[in-house]
Amino acid sequence: MNCRVRTYMQVAGTEDGIKEPQATFSACFGAAFIMLHPTKYAAMLAEKMKKHGATGWLVNTGYYGSGKRIKLAYTRKIIDAIHSGKLLEAKYTKTEIFGLEIPTEIEGVPSEILDPANTWPDKAGHRETLVKLGGLFKNNFEGFLNYKIGSDNVTEEILAAGPNME
Repeated sequence: MNCRVRTYMQVAGTEDGIKEPQATFSACFGAAFIMLHPTKYAAMLAEKMKKHGATGWLVNTGYYGSGKRIKLAYTRKIIDAIHSGKLLEAKYTKTEIFGLEIPTEIEGVPSEILDPANTWPDKAGHRETLVKLGGLFKNNFEGFLNYKIGSDNVTEEILAAGPNME
C-alpha cells in the first residue's frame, strides 16, 4: 500500500507562470484516482505497520537549504543505515514546527545536512518558511477534519501529529 501525502514544489523556471516555489499537495499520490477517503488509507497503513512491526522513514532526497542537491552517495548511506537497523539505535533531535526526529549522525553523511535548519544561511528565513509550510499543511488538511472511520475519529490523531504552529 503506497499511501502518503506527497508534497512537492513547483519550481520557478520549470513551470509556466511560476515565479517562486509553490507547495502542491497530493493525497496518496493521486487523489483523483483513490476510491476511499485518504484517512481510511492512513488508518489501514497504520494498522498494517503496527501489526507487522514496520517502521517508516522520511528521507530527503531532494534539495537542502543552500539550494544544493543532496548527493546520491549520502542518500545511499542513509538508506543503508535504515536497512542495517543502525538508525533505530541512533540519537535524534526534534525539529521545530513539524516535530520530525532527525538523527544527529549517520556514518558517511555530513551531520550538518541531516537537519535542514543547519543548511540555511538565513536562519530567520528558514523559520519563516517552516511556519508558512506548516500553515499550508494545516489549511490543506481542513478538508479531512470531519471524516470518521467507524466510531474512531482518526483525523484527530492525524491532526495531533501535524505541524505545531505555537
